[in-house]
Amino acid sequence: MRSLALALPATDLEALRFRVRKLADDRPGTYRMVDAAGRVLYVGKAKALRTRLLSYFRASFPEDKAARILHAASNIEISPAPSEFAAALQELELIRKHRPPYNVAMNRNRKHGFLVVTDDRAPRLVATANPDRLRGRIYGPFPSRGATHRAARVLMDQLGIRDCRVDMPIHYAEQQDLFAAPMRAACPRLDFGTCGAPCAGAITEAAYRARADLAAAFCEGRSVAPFERIIREMSERAAAGDFERAAHWRDKFEALEWLLAAVARHRSALDALTFVYRDPGARGDARAYLIVRGEIRACYPDPVSPIEREAFNAVVAEEMAKPIEPPGRVPPERLHQRMLVMSWFRNRPEAWRRVTPASG
Repeated sequence: MRSLALALPATDLEALRFRVRKLADDRPGTYRMVDAAGRVLYVGKAKALRTRLLSYFRASFPEDKAARILHAASNIEISPAPSEFAAALQELELIRKHRPPYNVAMNRNRKHGFLVVTDDRAPRLVATANPDRLRGRIYGPFPSRGATHRAARVLMDQLGIRDCRVDMPIHYAEQQDLFAAPMRAACPRLDFGTCGAPCAGAITEAAYRARADLAAAFCEGRSVAPFERIIREMSERAAAGDFERAAHWRDKFEALEWLLAAVARHRSALDALTFVYRDPGARGDARAYLIVRGEIRACYPDPVSPIEREAFNAVVAEEMAKPIEPPGRVPPERLHQRMLVMSWFRNRPEAWRRVTPASG
Protein backbone atom coordinates (compact mmCIF):
# COMPACT_ATOMS: atom_id res chain seq x y z
CA MET A 1 0.00 0.00 0.00
CA ARG A 2 1.30 3.43 -0.93
CA SER A 3 2.34 5.55 2.05
CA LEU A 4 0.25 8.63 2.84
CA ALA A 5 3.17 10.39 4.53
CA LEU A 6 4.80 13.51 3.15
CA ALA A 7 8.57 13.95 3.22
CA LEU A 8 8.30 17.43 4.79
CA PRO A 9 5.68 19.10 7.00
CA ALA A 10 2.86 20.68 5.00
CA THR A 11 2.75 23.69 7.36
CA ASP A 12 4.68 25.48 10.10
CA LEU A 13 4.53 22.97 12.94
CA GLU A 14 5.54 25.51 15.57
CA ALA A 15 2.73 27.85 14.53
CA LEU A 16 0.30 24.93 14.60
CA ARG A 17 1.50 23.88 18.05
CA PHE A 18 1.00 27.46 19.31
CA ARG A 19 -2.54 27.46 17.92
CA VAL A 20 -3.36 24.18 19.66
CA ARG A 21 -2.07 25.52 22.98
CA LYS A 22 -4.23 28.63 22.66
CA LEU A 23 -7.44 27.08 21.34
CA ALA A 24 -7.64 23.61 22.85
CA ASP A 25 -8.30 22.72 26.46
CA ASP A 26 -8.54 19.39 28.24
CA ARG A 27 -12.15 18.50 27.57
CA PRO A 28 -13.55 15.68 25.44
CA GLY A 29 -14.05 16.24 21.75
CA THR A 30 -13.03 15.47 18.21
CA TYR A 31 -10.39 16.91 15.92
CA ARG A 32 -9.81 16.88 12.20
CA MET A 33 -6.44 16.99 10.47
CA VAL A 34 -6.97 19.01 7.27
CA ASP A 35 -4.67 19.48 4.29
CA ALA A 36 -3.99 22.70 2.35
CA ALA A 37 -6.90 22.02 -0.02
CA GLY A 38 -9.37 21.66 2.86
CA ARG A 39 -9.62 17.87 2.61
CA VAL A 40 -10.05 16.07 5.94
CA LEU A 41 -7.14 13.63 6.25
CA TYR A 42 -7.91 12.18 9.65
CA VAL A 43 -10.60 12.33 12.32
CA GLY A 44 -9.77 11.53 15.92
CA LYS A 45 -11.37 11.78 19.35
CA ALA A 46 -9.90 12.48 22.74
CA LYS A 47 -10.91 12.49 26.38
CA ALA A 48 -8.60 15.49 26.82
CA LEU A 49 -8.20 17.38 23.53
CA ARG A 50 -5.23 19.59 24.41
CA THR A 51 -3.14 16.75 25.82
CA ARG A 52 -3.92 14.46 22.90
CA LEU A 53 -3.15 17.03 20.21
CA LEU A 54 0.12 18.15 21.78
CA SER A 55 1.24 14.50 21.83
CA TYR A 56 1.28 14.61 18.00
CA PHE A 57 4.15 17.10 18.11
CA ARG A 58 6.26 14.78 20.27
CA ALA A 59 5.86 11.81 17.91
CA SER A 60 8.84 10.67 15.81
CA PHE A 61 8.62 11.06 12.04
CA PRO A 62 8.27 8.86 10.03
CA GLU A 63 8.09 5.95 12.50
CA ASP A 64 4.93 7.07 14.33
CA LYS A 65 1.51 7.22 12.72
CA ALA A 66 0.72 10.46 14.60
CA ALA A 67 3.77 12.20 13.15
CA ARG A 68 2.93 11.07 9.62
CA ILE A 69 -0.58 12.48 9.94
CA LEU A 70 0.73 15.77 11.37
CA HIS A 71 3.28 16.17 8.57
CA ALA A 72 0.54 15.78 5.97
CA ALA A 73 -1.77 18.33 7.62
CA SER A 74 -2.02 22.08 7.16
CA ASN A 75 -4.57 22.76 9.85
CA ILE A 76 -6.26 21.17 12.87
CA GLU A 77 -9.97 21.76 13.42
CA ILE A 78 -11.27 21.17 16.95
CA SER A 79 -14.82 20.39 18.11
CA PRO A 80 -15.39 20.05 21.88
CA ALA A 81 -18.07 17.57 22.98
CA PRO A 82 -20.12 17.24 26.19
CA SER A 83 -18.51 13.90 27.10
CA GLU A 84 -16.23 11.15 25.88
CA PHE A 85 -19.29 9.17 24.78
CA ALA A 86 -20.57 12.11 22.75
CA ALA A 87 -17.10 12.53 21.22
CA ALA A 88 -17.06 8.85 20.16
CA LEU A 89 -20.43 9.25 18.43
CA GLN A 90 -19.26 12.48 16.82
CA GLU A 91 -16.09 10.82 15.55
CA LEU A 92 -18.10 8.00 13.97
CA GLU A 93 -20.33 10.46 12.13
CA LEU A 94 -17.41 12.57 10.91
CA ILE A 95 -15.59 9.51 9.56
CA ARG A 96 -18.73 8.44 7.71
CA LYS A 97 -19.17 11.95 6.30
CA HIS A 98 -15.58 12.69 5.22
CA ARG A 99 -14.10 9.22 4.62
CA PRO A 100 -10.62 10.46 5.68
CA PRO A 101 -7.82 8.53 3.97
CA TYR A 102 -5.81 7.98 7.15
CA ASN A 103 -8.82 6.53 8.98
CA VAL A 104 -9.63 4.22 6.07
CA ALA A 105 -6.03 3.08 5.61
CA MET A 106 -5.09 2.63 9.26
CA ASN A 107 -8.17 2.15 11.42
CA ARG A 108 -10.02 -0.75 9.86
CA ASN A 109 -11.36 -3.15 12.47
CA ARG A 110 -9.91 -6.51 11.44
CA LYS A 111 -10.88 -8.42 14.56
CA HIS A 112 -14.55 -9.13 13.89
CA GLY A 113 -16.24 -11.01 11.09
CA PHE A 114 -19.55 -10.41 9.33
CA LEU A 115 -21.71 -12.53 7.05
CA VAL A 116 -23.58 -10.97 4.15
CA VAL A 117 -26.28 -12.63 2.08
CA THR A 118 -25.92 -10.41 -0.96
CA ASP A 119 -28.65 -8.85 -3.08
CA ASP A 120 -27.07 -10.14 -6.31
CA ARG A 121 -29.25 -11.75 -8.96
CA ALA A 122 -27.89 -15.06 -7.67
CA PRO A 123 -27.15 -14.24 -4.00
CA ARG A 124 -23.82 -15.16 -2.46
CA LEU A 125 -22.84 -15.72 1.16
CA VAL A 126 -19.79 -13.57 1.89
CA ALA A 127 -17.66 -13.61 5.04
CA THR A 128 -15.93 -10.25 5.41
CA ALA A 129 -14.43 -7.80 7.90
CA ASN A 130 -15.77 -4.85 5.89
CA PRO A 131 -19.49 -5.21 5.05
CA ASP A 132 -19.76 -1.58 3.88
CA ARG A 133 -18.78 -2.53 0.32
CA LEU A 134 -21.58 -5.10 -0.06
CA ARG A 135 -25.33 -4.74 -0.50
CA GLY A 136 -27.50 -7.30 1.21
CA ARG A 137 -28.52 -8.73 4.55
CA ILE A 138 -25.68 -8.15 7.04
CA TYR A 139 -25.18 -10.32 10.13
CA GLY A 140 -22.71 -9.77 12.93
CA PRO A 141 -20.28 -8.70 14.22
CA PHE A 142 -19.04 -12.14 15.25
CA PRO A 143 -15.99 -12.40 17.52
CA SER A 144 -13.60 -14.30 15.21
CA ARG A 145 -12.92 -13.62 11.54
CA GLY A 146 -11.38 -17.05 11.03
CA ALA A 147 -14.28 -18.93 12.62
CA THR A 148 -16.75 -16.82 10.65
CA HIS A 149 -14.99 -17.73 7.38
CA ARG A 150 -14.98 -21.44 8.28
CA ALA A 151 -18.68 -21.42 9.13
CA ALA A 152 -19.50 -19.56 5.90
CA ARG A 153 -17.62 -22.19 3.90
CA VAL A 154 -19.64 -24.99 5.50
CA LEU A 155 -22.93 -23.14 5.00
CA MET A 156 -22.18 -22.51 1.32
CA ASP A 157 -21.31 -26.15 0.71
CA GLN A 158 -24.33 -27.55 2.56
CA LEU A 159 -26.82 -25.20 0.93
CA GLY A 160 -25.22 -25.12 -2.52
CA ILE A 161 -24.61 -21.37 -2.61
CA ARG A 162 -22.17 -20.02 -5.16
CA ASP A 163 -18.82 -18.50 -4.18
CA CYS A 164 -17.77 -17.18 -7.60
CA ARG A 165 -17.17 -13.59 -8.60
CA VAL A 166 -20.03 -11.11 -8.40
CA ASP A 167 -20.20 -10.56 -12.19
CA MET A 168 -20.41 -14.25 -13.12
CA PRO A 169 -23.11 -14.63 -15.84
CA ILE A 170 -26.22 -16.26 -14.39
CA HIS A 171 -28.42 -18.66 -16.34
CA TYR A 172 -31.25 -20.19 -14.35
CA ALA A 173 -32.85 -23.44 -15.51
CA GLU A 174 -36.04 -21.77 -16.75
CA GLN A 175 -33.96 -19.59 -19.11
CA GLN A 176 -32.37 -22.44 -21.05
CA ASP A 177 -33.11 -23.15 -24.71
CA LEU A 178 -34.40 -26.70 -25.02
CA PHE A 179 -32.37 -27.24 -28.18
CA ALA A 180 -29.13 -25.65 -27.01
CA ALA A 181 -26.16 -27.69 -25.87
CA PRO A 182 -25.96 -28.18 -22.09
CA MET A 183 -23.99 -25.46 -20.32
CA ARG A 184 -20.87 -26.26 -18.31
CA ALA A 185 -20.48 -25.04 -14.76
CA ALA A 186 -17.72 -22.52 -14.19
CA CYS A 187 -16.14 -24.62 -11.42
CA PRO A 188 -16.21 -28.26 -10.19
CA ARG A 189 -18.45 -27.52 -7.19
CA LEU A 190 -21.51 -28.72 -9.13
CA ASP A 191 -19.84 -32.11 -9.61
CA PHE A 192 -18.92 -32.21 -5.92
CA GLY A 193 -22.54 -31.50 -4.97
CA THR A 194 -21.67 -28.28 -3.11
CA CYS A 195 -23.19 -25.68 -5.48
CA GLY A 196 -26.52 -25.33 -7.23
CA ALA A 197 -24.65 -23.87 -10.23
CA PRO A 198 -26.92 -21.00 -11.28
CA CYS A 199 -24.19 -20.21 -13.81
CA ALA A 200 -25.01 -23.39 -15.76
CA GLY A 201 -28.81 -23.57 -15.67
CA ALA A 202 -28.72 -26.39 -13.14
CA ILE A 203 -31.26 -24.81 -10.77
CA THR A 204 -34.34 -22.61 -11.00
CA GLU A 205 -34.28 -19.08 -9.64
CA ALA A 206 -36.94 -19.85 -7.03
CA ALA A 207 -35.04 -22.90 -5.77
CA TYR A 208 -31.74 -21.05 -5.58
CA ARG A 209 -33.23 -18.05 -3.79
CA ALA A 210 -34.82 -20.43 -1.31
CA ARG A 211 -31.32 -21.69 -0.48
CA ALA A 212 -30.09 -18.12 0.07
CA ASP A 213 -33.09 -17.43 2.31
CA LEU A 214 -32.23 -20.56 4.28
CA ALA A 215 -28.71 -19.22 4.83
CA ALA A 216 -30.20 -15.94 6.08
CA ALA A 217 -32.57 -17.87 8.37
CA PHE A 218 -29.59 -19.72 9.88
CA CYS A 219 -27.73 -16.44 10.42
CA GLU A 220 -30.82 -15.11 12.22
CA GLY A 221 -31.15 -18.23 14.41
CA ARG A 222 -34.48 -19.22 12.79
CA SER A 223 -33.38 -22.47 11.14
CA VAL A 224 -30.97 -25.33 11.79
CA ALA A 225 -31.66 -27.14 8.51
CA PRO A 226 -27.97 -27.04 7.38
CA PHE A 227 -27.17 -29.38 10.29
CA GLU A 228 -29.33 -32.20 8.94
CA ARG A 229 -26.97 -33.71 6.36
CA ILE A 230 -23.93 -33.12 8.58
CA ILE A 231 -25.45 -35.01 11.51
CA ARG A 232 -26.60 -37.84 9.24
CA GLU A 233 -23.19 -38.22 7.57
CA MET A 234 -21.33 -37.98 10.89
CA SER A 235 -23.52 -40.68 12.45
CA GLU A 236 -23.34 -43.03 9.45
CA ARG A 237 -19.54 -42.74 9.16
CA ALA A 238 -19.08 -43.38 12.87
CA ALA A 239 -21.42 -46.39 12.77
CA ALA A 240 -19.44 -47.80 9.83
CA GLY A 241 -16.16 -47.39 11.71
CA ASP A 242 -14.90 -44.71 9.29
CA PHE A 243 -13.73 -42.45 12.08
CA GLU A 244 -11.56 -40.26 9.85
CA ARG A 245 -14.55 -39.23 7.72
CA ALA A 246 -16.68 -38.94 10.85
CA ALA A 247 -14.15 -36.45 12.22
CA HIS A 248 -14.32 -34.55 8.91
CA TRP A 249 -18.08 -34.10 9.33
CA ARG A 250 -17.66 -33.38 13.04
CA ASP A 251 -15.44 -30.38 12.14
CA LYS A 252 -18.22 -29.06 9.89
CA PHE A 253 -20.72 -29.55 12.71
CA GLU A 254 -18.53 -27.62 15.14
CA ALA A 255 -18.08 -24.76 12.66
CA LEU A 256 -21.85 -24.30 12.34
CA GLU A 257 -22.37 -24.86 16.07
CA TRP A 258 -19.95 -22.00 16.75
CA LEU A 259 -21.82 -19.70 14.37
CA LEU A 260 -25.22 -20.57 15.82
CA ALA A 261 -23.93 -19.80 19.33
CA ALA A 262 -22.39 -16.52 18.09
CA VAL A 263 -25.73 -15.55 16.51
CA ALA A 264 -27.54 -16.22 19.80
CA ARG A 265 -25.01 -14.21 21.82
CA HIS A 266 -25.20 -11.31 19.38
CA ARG A 267 -29.00 -11.28 19.50
CA SER A 268 -28.98 -11.35 23.32
CA ALA A 269 -26.43 -8.53 23.45
CA LEU A 270 -28.61 -6.35 21.20
CA ASP A 271 -31.73 -7.06 23.25
CA ALA A 272 -29.83 -6.02 26.40
CA LEU A 273 -28.80 -2.71 24.80
CA THR A 274 -32.24 -1.07 25.05
CA PHE A 275 -32.44 1.57 27.77
CA VAL A 276 -32.02 5.24 28.65
CA TYR A 277 -28.40 6.15 29.30
CA ARG A 278 -27.77 9.28 31.36
CA ASP A 279 -24.32 10.67 30.66
CA PRO A 280 -23.21 13.27 33.25
CA GLY A 281 -20.87 15.05 30.84
CA ALA A 282 -17.34 16.25 31.43
CA ARG A 283 -18.38 19.67 32.72
CA GLY A 284 -21.89 19.10 33.94
CA ASP A 285 -23.46 19.07 30.47
CA ALA A 286 -25.56 16.00 31.22
CA ARG A 287 -27.36 14.25 28.36
CA ALA A 288 -30.00 11.53 28.19
CA TYR A 289 -29.66 9.04 25.34
CA LEU A 290 -32.41 6.66 24.30
CA ILE A 291 -30.63 3.54 23.03
CA VAL A 292 -32.68 0.86 21.26
CA ARG A 293 -30.91 -2.38 20.30
CA GLY A 294 -27.57 -0.58 20.37
CA GLU A 295 -28.65 2.43 18.29
CA ILE A 296 -29.05 6.04 19.42
CA ARG A 297 -32.69 6.94 18.79
CA ALA A 298 -32.79 10.24 20.71
CA CYS A 299 -30.49 12.57 22.63
CA TYR A 300 -31.61 15.48 24.84
CA PRO A 301 -30.26 17.49 27.76
CA ASP A 302 -30.89 15.33 30.82
CA PRO A 303 -34.44 16.25 31.90
CA VAL A 304 -34.66 17.57 35.44
CA SER A 305 -38.02 19.34 35.72
CA PRO A 306 -41.38 17.49 35.64
CA ILE A 307 -42.25 19.08 32.26
CA GLU A 308 -38.89 18.08 30.77
CA ARG A 309 -39.26 14.51 32.06
CA GLU A 310 -42.76 14.25 30.66
CA ALA A 311 -41.62 15.47 27.24
CA PHE A 312 -38.67 13.07 27.21
CA ASN A 313 -40.86 10.14 28.29
CA ALA A 314 -43.21 10.92 25.39
CA VAL A 315 -40.27 10.68 22.98
CA VAL A 316 -39.22 7.39 24.53
CA ALA A 317 -42.74 5.96 24.28
CA GLU A 318 -43.02 6.99 20.62
CA GLU A 319 -39.70 5.39 19.69
CA MET A 320 -40.39 2.19 21.62
CA ALA A 321 -43.74 1.79 19.83
CA LYS A 322 -42.02 1.55 16.44
CA PRO A 323 -41.81 -2.00 15.01
CA ILE A 324 -38.49 -3.84 15.08
CA GLU A 325 -36.80 -3.88 11.69
CA PRO A 326 -36.15 -7.22 9.94
CA PRO A 327 -32.80 -8.74 10.98
CA GLY A 328 -29.94 -8.07 8.63
CA ARG A 329 -31.41 -4.97 7.01
CA VAL A 330 -29.41 -2.43 9.01
CA PRO A 331 -27.41 0.10 6.94
CA PRO A 332 -23.64 -0.09 7.53
CA GLU A 333 -23.48 3.33 9.23
CA ARG A 334 -25.99 2.18 11.86
CA LEU A 335 -24.16 -1.12 12.17
CA HIS A 336 -20.99 0.78 13.11
CA GLN A 337 -22.95 2.72 15.72
CA ARG A 338 -24.14 -0.56 17.21
CA MET A 339 -20.55 -1.76 17.41
CA LEU A 340 -19.49 1.46 19.12
CA VAL A 341 -22.27 1.23 21.71
CA MET A 342 -21.56 -2.46 22.36
CA SER A 343 -17.87 -1.71 22.83
CA TRP A 344 -18.59 1.27 25.10
CA PHE A 345 -20.66 -0.70 27.60
CA ARG A 346 -18.47 -3.80 27.38
CA ASN A 347 -15.32 -1.85 28.27
CA ARG A 348 -16.89 0.50 30.84
CA PRO A 349 -18.87 -1.48 33.43
CA GLU A 350 -19.43 1.71 35.45
CA ALA A 351 -21.59 3.08 32.62
CA TRP A 352 -24.27 0.51 33.46
CA ARG A 353 -24.92 2.35 36.73
CA ARG A 354 -26.36 5.26 34.73
CA VAL A 355 -28.82 3.09 32.79
CA THR A 356 -32.60 2.98 33.38
CA PRO A 357 -35.29 0.97 31.56
CA ALA A 358 -36.65 2.54 28.38
CA SER A 359 -40.26 2.79 29.54
CA GLY A 360 -42.32 5.80 28.67
